[in-house]
Amino acid sequence: MLPRTQRRALTLADVREILSAEVLVGSDLSGPVASIEAADLMSDVLALSKPGMLLLTGLLNPQVIRTAVIADLCGVVLVRGKKPAPDILGLARESNLALLSTSLSMFEAAGLLYCAMTGK
Repeated sequence: MLPRTQRRALTLADVREILSAEVLVGSDLSGPVASIEAADLMSDVLALSKPGMLLLTGLLNPQVIRTAVIADLCGVVLVRGKKPAPDILGLARESNLALLSTSLSMFEAAGLLYCAMTGK
């Protein structure tokens, strides 16, 4: 992985464009993305995350939102076109957490974001 100084900074708006993602919750996408993690185990997210990180996940339950809030993540991208139930959307809204959805697989989404950050 490139040192932080050699990585291109991304915003949530950049992520939306790169992944052709739909914004489900969140109107201000100007916030920076400090790093990106792809995970379906919320225990991994809690153990490995850093504030400002963006999570790519295929999970679709309230624990994803709660974990993102506890870990101080900048947002969550649901992969494989998943759309959450109204209660999950409401929880994300209440928590002021950006929530996006992309039709890409987790592998494809992570790869595109890696290339965008590293210029490779």
